Amino acid sequence: MNLLHLNDGLGAYPPSLYADQCGPQPDLPPLRGEARADVAVIGAGYTGLSAALHLARCGLSVRVLEAQRVGFGASGRNGGQIGSGQRQEVDWLEAQLGRDMARRLWDLAEEAKAAVRHIAAEAGVPVRDGIAHACRSGAEVEHARHMADHLARHYGYDRVTPLDRDGLAAALGSTAYVGGDLDRGAGHVQPLALALGMARLARDAGVVIHERAQVTGLTHGAPSTIRTDQGVLRADHVILACNGYLGDLDRGVAARVMPINNYIVATPPLDDHPEILPDRIAVADTKFVVNYWRVDDDRRLVFGGGETVTYRFPRDIAAVVRPHLLSVYPQLRDVPLTHAWGGTLAITMNRMPCFTRPAPNCLSASGYSGHGVAMATLAGRLMAEAVAGQAERFDAMAAVPTRPFPGGAALRKPLLVAGMAWFGLRDRLGF
Repeated sequence: MNLLHLNDGLGAYPPSLYADQCGPQPDLPPLRGEARADVAVIGAGYTGLSAALHLARCGLSVRVLEAQRVGFGASGRNGGQIGSGQRQEVDWLEAQLGRDMARRLWDLAEEAKAAVRHIAAEAGVPVRDGIAHACRSGAEVEHARHMADHLARHYGYDRVTPLDRDGLAAALGSTAYVGGDLDRGAGHVQPLALALGMARLARDAGVVIHERAQVTGLTHGAPSTIRTDQGVLRADHVILACNGYLGDLDRGVAARVMPINNYIVATPPLDDHPEILPDRIAVADTKFVVNYWRVDDDRRLVFGGGETVTYRFPRDIAAVVRPHLLSVYPQLRDVPLTHAWGGTLAITMNRMPCFTRPAPNCLSASGYSGHGVAMATLAGRLMAEAVAGQAERFDAMAAVPTRPFPGGAALRKPLLVAGMAWFGLRDRLGF
């Protein structure tokens, strides 16, 4: 099953609000014939584009092979949230890896946010501040309060403010949650604009990006050989930046990284609902299948949520997401949805990203588990450092164990069906 083409036409962006806002993009030519580069990057999302940008600025020749379009995958379809920390909170990291390692991972994640903001500023893409976390139980509210205090005391991070029921309701314009917190150090961005901006910066630095250049074969060696349907690229180093669209390029990575689908809708500008996100923060709740949302600069609500147990997108995506949106904002029952789209991200068993070396001259990072805007951008920088001979920070991320899914890549789809059905049921029952 090829996720690159299962739900999308060749060379077509999804029918998203983001694609409409960015407008038509110039085609970049596929790889034809034979070519040579210091580094071949497979995938033109945040991971690959960040790696290519940093490598080119170090003076290396870089070619990026993208099967579809720049930012076609999760990088151009996501909720745009630039979250603090790793996907797992620091108390989990401390328990699993020790406080020293947890602090190192926290510092890397803070660098990740800064890296996104720096690249966005270079590319002229605005970033708004603030992400609220919406809790469904008193125990979750208490944990959020504890973590805000823990981060301030032990990590020097005092940007998180606990919110009681009324405080969160005022911030969200919704009474659906019992409390939570607001992280003013986090932010949100138009994600496809960020990917396209990153690509412009990379091309300005000398990177050659090939679109519609699906990799059909990869042979590691000195140099490695990468085959597409129309050409051959030989490179001294290879970076796998495919995330949920890796396919069969590396079975070891695929066994640890599971693609899953998620869905987003957008409304018209909500000028008649000033109570909804009056400060234009973004929000994520504590469901396993997370609801996440933000308003853009036109005050359109962009809301993601809902699960399905197949890799094929549903025919009516809006019907999947609308009940989740209305569970938070019942006052929008009569508001139409202007856009509805799906996308494929990737998760790992422990929700920490999978950094690994599939071969001596090959690096891979993927499985960001919904925390990819910041971490994928950082991953590209760390892989560029490793190619340049400074691998310490990449190796720190690679030291976090990511176990294979039971049955490896072969059983990912049955696990997806069982897991999404189970956790979707738990969310609906309020567990």
